[in-house]
Amino acid sequence: MNRYGYFKVAAIVPEVKVAYCEYNADRIIEMTQKAAERGVRVAVFPELCVTAYSCGDLFTKRLLFDKAEEAISRIAKATDEAPIVAIVGAPIAYADRLFDCAVVISQGEILGIVPKTELSTQGESNEPRWFSSSKELMGEICEIDYAGQYVAFGEDLLFSVNGVDFGVEIGEDLSALITPSTLKAKVGAKIIFNLAATAELAGKRAKLAATIKEHSARTHTGYVYASAGWGESSADVLYAGNAFIAEQGEMLAEGKRFAMDSQMIVSDIDIEALDSARRTSGLSFSNREATNLTTIEISLPMSLLDENELDREIDPMPFIPHDETKRAAWCEEIFEIQTHALAKRMAHTHCKCAVIGISGGLDSTLALLATARTFDKLELDRKGIIGVTMPGFGTTDRTYNNAVTLIKELGVTFREIPIADACRQHFKDIGLAEGDRSVTYENAQARERTQILMDIANMENGMVIGTGDMSELALGWATYNGDQMSMYGVNCSVPKTLMRYMVEWVADNEPNQKVSNALHDVVATPVSPELLPADGEGKIAQKTEDLVGPYELHDFFLYNFIGNGFSPAKITMLAEKAFKGSYDRPTIVHWIKIFFRRFFTQQFKRSAAPDGPKVSNVSISAKGDWRMPADATASIWLSECEKL
Repeated sequence: MNRYGYFKVAAIVPEVKVAYCEYNADRIIEMTQKAAERGVRVAVFPELCVTAYSCGDLFTKRLLFDKAEEAISRIAKATDEAPIVAIVGAPIAYADRLFDCAVVISQGEILGIVPKTELSTQGESNEPRWFSSSKELMGEICEIDYAGQYVAFGEDLLFSVNGVDFGVEIGEDLSALITPSTLKAKVGAKIIFNLAATAELAGKRAKLAATIKEHSARTHTGYVYASAGWGESSADVLYAGNAFIAEQGEMLAEGKRFAMDSQMIVSDIDIEALDSARRTSGLSFSNREATNLTTIEISLPMSLLDENELDREIDPMPFIPHDETKRAAWCEEIFEIQTHALAKRMAHTHCKCAVIGISGGLDSTLALLATARTFDKLELDRKGIIGVTMPGFGTTDRTYNNAVTLIKELGVTFREIPIADACRQHFKDIGLAEGDRSVTYENAQARERTQILMDIANMENGMVIGTGDMSELALGWATYNGDQMSMYGVNCSVPKTLMRYMVEWVADNEPNQKVSNALHDVVATPVSPELLPADGEGKIAQKTEDLVGPYELHDFFLYNFIGNGFSPAKITMLAEKAFKGSYDRPTIVHWIKIFFRRFFTQQFKRSAAPDGPKVSNVSISAKGDWRMPADATASIWLSECEKL
C-alpha cells in the first residue's frame, strides 16, 4: 500500500493449452513478471489455469495433476525475486480426493492453498464428476506436503500483505447463498480475489459485472476477478476471458473479451476509502479471533513503483454520471426526491401557497421548477406559487429577463418588488456610508429579500422555499438569516456542479420553447449573487467563482473530504490527476486552503439550516449526516495544506 492508501492489483488471463502444464506455467511466469514490473502487489489468474479448466475427464489421471504440481513448483521458483503475490489455479490431490484450488505464491514460497467450495453443475460444468468440495474438510485447516513445501490447506484462510488483508474464492463461490468472501470481508478482508472459468453466453457478461459490482458494494471490498480465456477448449462452450476489478460498487477496470492472447488489467484499490466506508456504514465487522479463519502474513519489499501514477481514473465530477442516459435518469430521480419531499411537507402543513425569490440564477430556477412539479403532483393550481423577483443594485437585464420569463411562462403568480430604495433607507438608518461596498452592503440586500419573502408567506399563509445548494452551504457562501434561511430547502443536498445538469435536463424535456430557452440561458449565465452594481456594459461584475473559487474544484474537495474522509494531501494529489490540463498544482493548493478554512469557519450556518431532502450519499445536513461543532478548529487540516 502506498502512502496515499492505494494497493495495486491485477487480473491476468494467460493464453493456455489444454493439459499442457509446462506451456501454461511459462505463460503464468511471464505475466507475473510483467505484473511485478508494473508495481502490482497481488495478481490473480483464472481457475485451474495451470492445466486449463476444460480438461474434462483428464482430471482423473494422476499424471495431469502431478505435472500441475511440478508447474506450481516452477512458478514459485521463477518468482523468487519478484515483490508480488500470485494466485494461481491448479487441481490438487489430498486425502484420496481431488480439489479445485487457488494456490497463493510469493517470493519462492507457496503460502497457502484454498479449495473451491461451491462446485458447478451447470450444463457443461459437471465439477463434482472430478472434484470434491471444501465442505468435505469440515472447516479443517491442515498442512499438506505439496511441491516440496509444507503448506496450509483449507477454505478458511485469510492473507495479509504488509497489513492489507485479502481473501480468495473460486468461480461459483461468488454465487453461494452466503459466499466465502462475505465472512472474510466481515472479519477484515479488504480485497477478494476470484479465480473463475465463466462460459460465455449472450447477456451473461453484463449480469456477471453487475453481480461483482453489487457484491463489492455490499461487502465494502475491492473485488478482482479473472476468468479462463484463449486456449481453453471450445468443444462445447467458449471461454472469453472475462476480467474485472471493482471497488465498492464501481467498476475500475474491465478486460477485453475474446482476446486471442494473454491479457492483464491493473488498477489501484483505495484501502483508505474502504476503511472510511466501513467505519461509517453502521455494519458490524466481527473480531477475527472469534472465527475459524487462519491468517497468513506476507511481507513484500517496498517496490520502487509504489508511488507511481495510479492505475485508475479519478473522476473530476464525482457527483455526476458521465453516461448521458445514466445522467438523465440520475437527474430525474433527484428531481423526484425533491418534489416528493416538498409535497409531503406541504401536505403535512396543509399549505397551498409557496413563496420563492427568483433571481434568474441556477439555484432559484431549480427550486422554482421543483415547486411547480410539486404543485402538479398535489393537483394544486400553480397560481398558488408566488414567484418574487426583487431587482437590486447588481441585477442585470439578463438575469431579470430570465426570471420574469420563467415566472410568467410557468404559470405562477408574478410579483416584482425592487429593493434598492428599502436598502438605501436601511443604510441611512444604520449609518452605512454612501459608497460603502462592504459585506454589510451585500448582506443587507440578501436579508431584505428574505424579509420580503417571509412577510409575503405570512400574508398568504404560505411557505418560503429555500434555494441554496450544498456547495454554497459547504463554503458558507450564504448570508446568515438571509438566503441561508427558508421554511424548506429543496436544493440543500444538490451540489453546484450537478445543478447545471439538473436545469439543463429540465430544459431538454420542456415543451414550452420560451421556458426551455430561458433555462438554457440560465445554465450559461455566470454564477453571481449580483449584490454589487453591474459593470459599465451592464454585465455581471461580481462572479462567485472568481471570489470563492471554481465550484468544480470545491465539489471535488467536498466529495473526497466528506464522502471518503481523505486528507488535504491526498485530495490534492487526486485533483492534480483529475484536473490535469485544467488546473495546475499551485491553483489547486490555493483553493483547497480556501475550502478547508471556509468549511470549518462556516459550520454555524449549516447548524441553523432549515429542513431539506438528502439526495445522494454525500450530504452535510447538521441533522444527521454531518455533525460538527461550529467552533471546531481547522488547524490540523490547514497545517497539512501549508505543507503541500
